[in-house]
Amino acid sequence: MCNLYAMESASSAIRAAAAAMTDRTGNLPAMPSIYPDYAAPIVRNGPNGRELVMARWGMPSPAFALKGHKVDRGVTNIRNTESPHWRRWLGPAHRCLVPFTAFAENGLLPDGRIQPVWFAAAESRPLRFFAGLWTSWTSVRKVREGEITADLFGFLTTEANAVVAPVHPKAMPVILEAADEIALWLEGDWGAASVLQRPLDPDHLMSLQAGSAL
Repeated sequence: MCNLYAMESASSAIRAAAAAMTDRTGNLPAMPSIYPDYAAPIVRNGPNGRELVMARWGMPSPAFALKGHKVDRGVTNIRNTESPHWRRWLGPAHRCLVPFTAFAENGLLPDGRIQPVWFAAAESRPLRFFAGLWTSWTSVRKVREGEITADLFGFLTTEANAVVAPVHPKAMPVILEAADEIALWLEGDWGAASVLQRPLDPDHLMSLQAGSAL
């Protein structure tokens, strides 16, 4: 379950890779450690084409998960796309790209401690995208904030490939690389786009150094 990733590419590089015409992020800084409920950039379909915007990481939780809780901390990773909870957001209007340069999974050290292990497409940590979903939602994310309406996002997971499995055998994020994959995810009907929920070719991913940050 990926609950930490990095995004250190410039907004111009994200717009170019995603063919986004509009940038609503302002002066986008490097983000070496993005955690759940942090604001981070996504690319989505806007009224005038693809747009780069900021949203908070964590989609609305299913109703059963909120019983007895006053705060919804959100769902960062989405696996079961057949669930009625997620089906409402599977159309192109609610799909997004989540730019990243590396992501972490928790690894178990010999002494029993947990430590993040980072993965990227290469040592140079080139820009890639998670296949994401987004929505605007009213909820209580933090008690001190009270009820707010915010743009939220999460990204899909799938079976772990041979690179991620030794650290986290259950799942890995769905990663998009090519322009045709990006177009299919943002524009295709669900029957076609759903084939993208598959492990990345292990030759296109590598393990980096362990640690809490890059």
